Amino acid sequence: MATDVVRLPAIVAGEELNDASTEVRSPWTNEVVGLVPWLGADAARSAVDGAAAAMREPLPAHERAAILDRVVIELSERREEFAQLMTSENGKPVKQALIEVDRCIQTLTFSAVEARTLAGRGIALDAHPAGVGHFGFTIRVPIGVVGAITPFNFPLTLTAHKVGPAIAAGCGVVLKPAAKTPLVATELVRVFHRQGLPPQMLSVLVGPAAEISQVLIEDDRVGLITFTGSSEVGWKLREMAPRKRVTLELGNSTPMIVCADADLRAAATAAAASGFAFSGQSCISVQRVIVDRDVHDDFVAFLAEAARQQKVGDPADPQVDCGPSINREARDRVADWIEQATSGGATVVEGGTFAGDHIGPTVLDDVDPAASVWMEEAFGPVISVRASKGLDEAIDLANGTSFGLQAGVFTHDISAALDAMLRLEFGGVTINQAPQFRVDQMPYGGTKSSGNTKEGPHNAIREMTEERMVVFRH
Repeated sequence: MATDVVRLPAIVAGEELNDASTEVRSPWTNEVVGLVPWLGADAARSAVDGAAAAMREPLPAHERAAILDRVVIELSERREEFAQLMTSENGKPVKQALIEVDRCIQTLTFSAVEARTLAGRGIALDAHPAGVGHFGFTIRVPIGVVGAITPFNFPLTLTAHKVGPAIAAGCGVVLKPAAKTPLVATELVRVFHRQGLPPQMLSVLVGPAAEISQVLIEDDRVGLITFTGSSEVGWKLREMAPRKRVTLELGNSTPMIVCADADLRAAATAAAASGFAFSGQSCISVQRVIVDRDVHDDFVAFLAEAARQQKVGDPADPQVDCGPSINREARDRVADWIEQATSGGATVVEGGTFAGDHIGPTVLDDVDPAASVWMEEAFGPVISVRASKGLDEAIDLANGTSFGLQAGVFTHDISAALDAMLRLEFGGVTINQAPQFRVDQMPYGGTKSSGNTKEGPHNAIREMTEERMVVFRH
């Protein structure tokens, strides 16, 4: 891992602010890897001013698409550089960081497609007697400035999922990345500017979340706030802006059902790869496995074996699967939840700590469904297992939390798969695939506490535009 300290500016309404005073530390070494400015409400207001001003001179769709295309080219050329920067600031194993850069590239590519194809629709006004002699059609217009708030765990991909569709739609953007991981997001903004996006169109700043969010909530020129993060914060933000469009992509306690007829080794391998990669710090990392009791013992043995095969260590090592938690506070919370679960009767099948500090892949069996590690979002390298008597009980257990982002089912019985598909209360259901599966053009989002929107460029650009009706009389 590079030890050089990266100094990046905030970029506010086209101006680079270079008072880099806030430290970004490596979760692996705790060394300072970056410095960025720390800004507040005044900078956020200036950013909104700049974005609103830029929107008064809109770029045509073909220019917005061409900018996105050029950003994709530069990202492709600098793929390893971006991956290494991401690894340094959030501890994502570098082989997974490379995949994230590729996903960012795909997301921006699909955003360019949406910029070129976004259109309204024709309305047959004369289908109503009063509409005779009229022509009607709709156009899609930018909703306004977009306030984008992103988390630490996918600092490039989730930035792309907000900035890409917004630029494609013709919206100015004020981006607030997580304070723990502002480096790759800031560098991506610099790429946009270098590739021809008017600088005022896209600002990026780090600072107190409540203060910056309040500016986005209060300014009527901000038509949409898009937030990815915790359910508690997301729904509070939505409550504070009742008249504004607020799109939320939130957390999950991700279940995976393993039926008696499933390929147990394949299911265990998929669960381990999903649950332990990047130390389980994804909203759709496998967290809960509900396995038919007739195959429970065999599955748990396979899962423990798969957990042991995960390589834990320095995320800069291209062989590592499971690196550190984002910080000690996160690690300690997960460790406390594991201890609570074992105190409540769960058994540690595999797991512990790595080098006395970072939590290694952990498998718990016979976990109480009331335990925090089952009910809440763990965001750590721990998979909780519980046996069920048949599919009905498994679905009830899967549905038995407040979350509803994605769920998975392993079975060769098409009737069971269809039954689960209809009855699982989640925004996405995967069959014979870990529920962490996501390709970036698909609709992605949850139900219940997990959110209120579907991301993916096709869906997001429609959230970021308004449909305007146009009527001609002849």
